[in-house]
Amino acid sequence: MTDYARAREVAEQARETEWTRPSFGRQLFLGDFRLDLVHPPPPVSGAAEGERFLRSLRRFLSARVDPALIERTARIPDEVVKGLAELGAFGMNIPERYGGLGLGHVHYGRALSMVASYVPSLAALLSAHQSIGVPQPLKLFGTEEQKRAFLPRCAAGDVSAFLLTEPDVGSDPARLATTATPDGGDYVLDGVKLWTTNGVIADLLVVMARTARGISAFVVEADTPGITVERRNAFMGLRGIENGVTRFDRVRVPAANLIGREGQGLKIALTTLNTGRLSLPATCAGNARWAAKIAREWSGAREQWGRRIGAHEAVAGKLAFITATAYAMGAVVDLAGRLADSGTSDIRIEAALAKLYASEMGWRVVDDLVQIRGGRGYETAESLAARGERGVPAEQILRDMRINRIFEGSSEIMHLLIAREAVDAHLAVAGQLVDPSAAATDRARALARAGGFYARWLPTLVVGAGVRPGAYAEFGPLAGHLRFVERTSRKLARSIFYGMSRWQARLEHKQGFLGRVVDIGAELFAMTAACVRAQEDTADLGRRPQELADVFCRQARLRVAELFGRLWSNTDGDDVRLARYALTGRYTFLEEGILDPSLDGPWVASAEPGMSVTEDVHRAVAH
Repeated sequence: MTDYARAREVAEQARETEWTRPSFGRQLFLGDFRLDLVHPPPPVSGAAEGERFLRSLRRFLSARVDPALIERTARIPDEVVKGLAELGAFGMNIPERYGGLGLGHVHYGRALSMVASYVPSLAALLSAHQSIGVPQPLKLFGTEEQKRAFLPRCAAGDVSAFLLTEPDVGSDPARLATTATPDGGDYVLDGVKLWTTNGVIADLLVVMARTARGISAFVVEADTPGITVERRNAFMGLRGIENGVTRFDRVRVPAANLIGREGQGLKIALTTLNTGRLSLPATCAGNARWAAKIAREWSGAREQWGRRIGAHEAVAGKLAFITATAYAMGAVVDLAGRLADSGTSDIRIEAALAKLYASEMGWRVVDDLVQIRGGRGYETAESLAARGERGVPAEQILRDMRINRIFEGSSEIMHLLIAREAVDAHLAVAGQLVDPSAAATDRARALARAGGFYARWLPTLVVGAGVRPGAYAEFGPLAGHLRFVERTSRKLARSIFYGMSRWQARLEHKQGFLGRVVDIGAELFAMTAACVRAQEDTADLGRRPQELADVFCRQARLRVAELFGRLWSNTDGDDVRLARYALTGRYTFLEEGILDPSLDGPWVASAEPGMSVTEDVHRAVAH
C-alpha cells in the first residue's frame, strides 16, 4: 500500500459514516434546499444566564485587561488568567454538575467574539482550553470517572492543551510518530509534539499517540516526570499565546486515562472538532464586527478632496463589504451555534463551513480595513498613540487573524474534508463504480444501486421552489435571494454529478474543482443564515438587518457566479504542470540576483525520541 493510500485509509476510518440526524449542509450539496431545518432557527437556550455572564465578562475585560500590555510583552499576565478562572470563563461550556457554567454554543461563541475583539490571544487561550482541550473530548467520549476527575479542575482554571501535531505530522496523521506502549497498569509515552497552544502553561494535556490498535487519546498531567516543554514558540500574531514544543520521554500515564478505546483517538479528535470548530468562526466574527466599527468611524472622520473618505466610491465599496460581511459572519456563527445547542441536527458540515468561511472572509475584512486606514493601518497602535493619534491596532488584528486560515485545519484541508462529506451520498451508492480496485461483482451491484438512486434523484434537480415567483414570500425583500439559493443548490448538485461522471476515481485529485464546489456551498449557507437572521432581527431592529442581508447576498451572488464559471474554465491543469516543472528546478533562473535571509537549519526539525537536553520552560499559573 502506498503512503497516500495508507493516509487515505486512516482518514476514512476516522470519519463518522452515519447520518442519524438531518443536516442542512448535506442536503444543500444534494440540491435539496431544506429551509425548514434552519427556519425558524432553534431558540437560544439559557439566554438569561448567558447574558449575565457576558455582562460580567465585559466588565472584567474593561477593568482588568490591558490589550496593549499583552501585545507589548507577548504574555497574558497570570492575574488575568486567574481572574478569568474566578469568573468561570474556563468552564463556559462545561456542564454545571462538573463545576462549569453550562453555557450553550451560542453564548460561548458570543463570549469568544467579545474577547477576540479586544484581545485575540486571550480568546485563543480560552478556545484551545475548552473547544479542543480536555473538556470537549471528555464530554463526548470520557467515562464518568474521568469527567468527575478532570472536568471540575478544568472549570476551576486548570489550563488544558491538545497535542496532535508533530514536526513531521500536520494534516496527515498516518505519519504520527509519538507512541504509547502498555506497561503494567500504565502506558509509556515517547515522542515530540509541535505547536501545543497553551502547552507552556498547561496543567492537563490531551495527547494523541500511536498504540498497537492505532492512534489513541490520553489525558496526561502536564507535570508528569519525563515531560519537557522545550521552548515557547513566537509567531507573527497572537503574541500572547503560550505555544510550545513538548517532548515526552518515558512518560508514564495510567491506563485509566485512555479516552475511549485504543485506536479511537483520531475519531475522537475529528468528532471533537465537529462542534469545537465553532469557536474559531466566533472569534473571526468578533474581529469582523470590530473592523466594521473602526471602518465606519474612520471613514466618517477622515476627509480627502472635500469629502469624507467613506463617500468616495472606492472606499464606500470596501466599507459596504466589511459591514455586510460582518453581519453575515455573525449570522453564520449564531445559526450554527443554535443548531448545535438544539441537538436536532448533524452539524459536521455546517461547523466546517462556518470555520472555512469565517476565516477566509474575516481575513478579507481586516485586510480591507488596513487598506481603508492607509498608512495608519500599517502603523502600530503604540506608534500612533505616541504621536498623538488614536491607537487603532489594525495591523495587529491583521496579523492575529492570519492564523485562522491555518488553525484547526487549513483552508485547503477544510475544502477536502467538506468535499468528502458533500460527495458522501454519491460514494455510498456508486463508490465501487469509481474504485479501480473493486471486483467485477462489486461493480455490478454498485451499478444497480446507482441506477436506482440516480433515477430517483436526478429528476429532483430539474425544478424547485426557486423558480416560483412567490416562493419564500414571508422573507419580503429577501425572498429573491432564497429563491436564488434554492435554484443554485440544484445547479451545484448537478455540477457535482457531472464532475463524478467526468473524472470518476480521479475526482478526489481534482482539488481545484472540489474547492470551488465547497466555496459555492459556503456562500449559499452564509446567504441562508443572513436571511434567516435578518428575518428574526427585523422584529426589534426594523428594516436595517434586511438592508445588510440584501447587500451581502448581492455581493455573494457575484462571487458564486465567478466560482461556477471557474468550475469548468480554469488553469488547474496548467497550474499543476507548471508546479511539477518548478519542483524539478526548471525555473531556478528566477531566483538569480536575490539573497535569502533565512537562518540555516533543516526544513523539518528532528523529532527523535529521547531525553530532553534543553531547559524546561513550562510554568504553572497558580490558582
